[in-house]
Amino acid sequence: MLGPNQQKSTKPTPADDATATLTVKDRFTAWQKKAVSRYWRFAISAGCTAVAASAVAMNLGIVQLWERQVQSFFFELRGPVEAPNNIVILTIDEASLSQGEYYKDDPERFADLAPIEAWPWRREAYARVISKLMDAGAKSVALDVLFSRESSYGPEDDDALVQVLKQYGDRIVLAANYSKVIEDYGVTESFDLPHEVFRGYGTHLGAINFYIEPNEQIHRLGQQFLADLPNAIQNSEETPADASAVIPDEAFDEPLLSFAQATLEAARIPYPEDPRENIFFFGPTGTFEQVPFWTVLDDDPWRTQLDSGQFFKDKMVIIGTTAPIQRDFHEAPFSHLYGPQRQMAGVEVLATTIATLEHDLSPDPLIKNSALNGFVVVVLGIGAAGLIDRSQRSSRRALLAGGALVAWAGISYAAFVFGRTVLITGTPLVAIASIGLLDFGITFTSERFKRKRLRTTLARYVTSPLVQEIISQQDDFQDLLDENRADLIGKLLRDRYHILEVIGAGGFGETYLAQDTLRPGNPVCVVKQLKIVSDNPKSHTLARRLFKDEAVVLGELGEHSQIPRLLAYFESHQTFYLVQEMIVGQLLRKILAHSRPLSQRAVVEMLCDLLPVIGFVHSKGVIHRDIKPSNIIRRAKDNRYVLIDFGAVKTISKKLPGAETRAPETVGIGTQGYMPSEQANGMPTVRSDLYALGITAIEALTGRPPHALKRSDDGEIIWSHTIDDISPGLSRVINKMVRYDFNKRYPSSQAVLDELTQIDVQQLPDSPAIANNDFQLMPGTTLNQGTRPGVIDTDSELDGTQILPEDWLNNIETRAEKLTSEESASENPEAP
Repeated sequence: MLGPNQQKSTKPTPADDATATLTVKDRFTAWQKKAVSRYWRFAISAGCTAVAASAVAMNLGIVQLWERQVQSFFFELRGPVEAPNNIVILTIDEASLSQGEYYKDDPERFADLAPIEAWPWRREAYARVISKLMDAGAKSVALDVLFSRESSYGPEDDDALVQVLKQYGDRIVLAANYSKVIEDYGVTESFDLPHEVFRGYGTHLGAINFYIEPNEQIHRLGQQFLADLPNAIQNSEETPADASAVIPDEAFDEPLLSFAQATLEAARIPYPEDPRENIFFFGPTGTFEQVPFWTVLDDDPWRTQLDSGQFFKDKMVIIGTTAPIQRDFHEAPFSHLYGPQRQMAGVEVLATTIATLEHDLSPDPLIKNSALNGFVVVVLGIGAAGLIDRSQRSSRRALLAGGALVAWAGISYAAFVFGRTVLITGTPLVAIASIGLLDFGITFTSERFKRKRLRTTLARYVTSPLVQEIISQQDDFQDLLDENRADLIGKLLRDRYHILEVIGAGGFGETYLAQDTLRPGNPVCVVKQLKIVSDNPKSHTLARRLFKDEAVVLGELGEHSQIPRLLAYFESHQTFYLVQEMIVGQLLRKILAHSRPLSQRAVVEMLCDLLPVIGFVHSKGVIHRDIKPSNIIRRAKDNRYVLIDFGAVKTISKKLPGAETRAPETVGIGTQGYMPSEQANGMPTVRSDLYALGITAIEALTGRPPHALKRSDDGEIIWSHTIDDISPGLSRVINKMVRYDFNKRYPSSQAVLDELTQIDVQQLPDSPAIANNDFQLMPGTTLNQGTRPGVIDTDSELDGTQILPEDWLNNIETRAEKLTSEESASENPEAP
């Protein structure tokens, strides 16, 4: 508050001065750093997008490869569809090529097969077949066979075909093939045309050439090849600039068309005059109906199998080879979907193009301009990058990238299959995938570097309790703790306790096996390190006070012969240590797990042995709050039960709260199943310990853990029916110890003991209720129960007293030299 003569100062602080003196350059530098840290991922994504868009705009071969691969995948994903039934392939197959053998064996019987006695076949064979097909009502016959030379069988053989062309020429298509031959003196480009003897009869000429795409498949219609051919020839350095020297514009009565166009014109079937680009593939090889060539030539199958030619009525017939020896096979969609040998024969590709044109099924690009497609890639890439950049979590960004991939692939597939529209797909998918992979890779590498730096920092300060708590929560840093613990072996704590082994560790501390070098015989003891997981001085001060309070309580409790003695406690380097007596014996938990349930007599003896101990604890104003089988030891030297694990003690007033006094509230600490309801609610009493001891007795009798026991509607435990010949007195005592309402339990351990002494122990069965060979643990049984933190936060492994085998003290020197972590896990008892 300001005095009357004081005024509030308006002088700027140093921070204000620093801000006020920032120059434009400083502000720009700060903004630049902030922008780089915020948008570096987006910048990398934009770079990927720019590269992809540039490749599309320049129409690079790699772009064409990706796009054609995607189209093949879309066809294969769609699957085969039914092909038109008005197109039939008359195949020069292996069966037809082998029919000449029958003619040679029996010329009179197989006289119809004479024209196909040997390959190449006589032109008479084609003439006969064409005549029979035309007489049967075929719309057109297209021959995927080159007749560029005179027949080797003489002029009469050529004349047989000429006579057929004279009669049916306008309904027949002959093949032309553009060839490019590389010779020593250069490259020769020309069309292989039908011989001049077959010209001038109105016959249609069809080019059988196709583009081979970068993915080595056929995708485009033959008319695209012809449309681009003049420019290709004129731009070729090895050929004359005069394209007419190669392209036969006036070779026939009709202009040069693609094989599909020529076939449709011969069949008088209209087709789109506008250029179409891509082939619509109906399915793999064998999709179109095929008939062997010889069945038309031979009158017997012609009548029986082909119904005297009625099969071909109103159909377009394509004659071509499908025999492997002819090697007229090409890569196409579906080629490798059903095996590597399923390439498509050239005649099947021609049939597919005819059907594509006839039904106008060609999947054409929505945007044919490369620059516009590049702009589409920019929009898609930047959109995906912006979507991915909205999240800071690497896993979510990966999901967003995957979602963008799936979305655009789905849109492109739907447009391709249902709309027969080709969208730019492959390159955007590659761009988005690259964005996602680069983002993931850079993020992963960055996180690896960060974790490496964190690891270096943690290794430097691994001795700090706070750092050790952080390390304990990270699985990949656990070796730092192991290395630190290995360094502790052989060291002296407070110049007295020689550490032999680290026998327990947790987030709140560690337990060491040590020798007291200042006592005669160097006896073994247990040293518990209690960490303070805070660097706050106030927290450390509070922890020191609580530590001393608990040490005082443990010292008083250790006066009892069945409670481990506290030998010493001290603080070193802001870490607290408790030195406790070593107990040689066996945990009750292990007795129950590895042997069998206890008999009724043994349980009564256990209760009579432990109740005085619990009464002593309560007399000191302490509630144990975590009585269970893993905190009870059967000492080897006298078979007495020892109560351990006072990490959850709670100092209470010597005067316990009565009916009129409200019990002080505290945190609910204990182990689920052994902890009664009032303790879970933070209000334990001495009767809470009696409840836990009663649950332990039930488990010892039944062999069933608490969670496997049934309860009645009012919360009472139902258990006695599982024990044959259960003692009514013992059942009554235990039932009263575990009543749900703590007011209905025994008021003290002495009250329980008074009733137990009235039971004739000698009359109780001395064998378990369940025979050893029949006993097995209930499903889901947990053998190691954890303890929650108490006055000073400690891990469950630190809250008990170390137990060793009976021969431990006889071999202490050998153990001190050869102790290993694996041996301690198997031979030593569980660490507190």
